[in-house]
Amino acid sequence: MATVAELKAVLKDTLEKRGVLGHLRAKIRAEVFNALDDQGEKPPHLSHENLLINELIREYLEFNKYKYSASVLTADAHLEKWKLTGTNSEDHHVSQAVKK
Repeated sequence: MATVAELKAVLKDTLEKRGVLGHLRAKIRAEVFNALDDQGEKPPHLSHENLLINELIREYLEFNKYKYSASVLTADAHLEKWKLTGTNSEDHHVSQAVKK
């Protein structure tokens, strides 16, 4: 019969292989940063160029399957407020930034 330590090790390995542990670690990290972030202080205004750069970095991270880094960047750079609904939100961001 398997011991508790062996079951924990198997469960941990399974969750790591599925990417669940990494996702939870990134989510906790992002929430810690959000909690430490001064909520009374507004984030700086992003110029269209900076928005474009942030979106390109986020897209690069997601393309290379760095989902956890992308989620931290999204939270840290307050990119979620810039998100649009629809399937072409990234294209809209890029096109808007290039037009300016």
